Amino acid sequence: MSTAAKQPATQETDLVIMREIAAPRSRVWQAFTQVEQLAKWWGPIGLTMESVSLDLRPGGAFHYGMRTPGGEEMWGLFVYREIVPEERIEFVSSFSDATGGLSRHPMAPDWPVEILNRYFFEDLGDRTRMTVRGTPTNATPAEVAVFAANHPSMNQGFAGTFKQLDEFLKQG
Repeated sequence: MSTAAKQPATQETDLVIMREIAAPRSRVWQAFTQVEQLAKWWGPIGLTMESVSLDLRPGGAFHYGMRTPGGEEMWGLFVYREIVPEERIEFVSSFSDATGGLSRHPMAPDWPVEILNRYFFEDLGDRTRMTVRGTPTNATPAEVAVFAANHPSMNQGFAGTFKQLDEFLKQG
């Protein structure tokens, strides 16, 4: 880890994604908060969920392991900070190892170790507007810059993940 001074990210470096989902808010909420559902759609396209645990409460965690088509493992960890049913989820996400320890991005050593994520769910009747805001936290200026420079790639990755969510929700 760099010894450079840590700084909070600013609104200019936040990743913001807005998406309208063709399902009622209560259904979208279930897809994000029930482990058996989350395991069926979360993650990059092409990776398979191999291991998953969920303790949905402030201080609890979503810890998951995925496998690439080439057989490599990739682990992630969400540590929940705030949960307001059907309205908002706030958590810090990180790359992880199989035991839940934090690790660096496997392909980007200057990636921030921790990203504060806030997901907002707005009821539109039979549809849901979801707003996602991601902010590097406890990050060096170099890590914040890498995060900001990768907004297009993250938008593409989330588009694939949320496409999987859309397809999952269509299945009922």
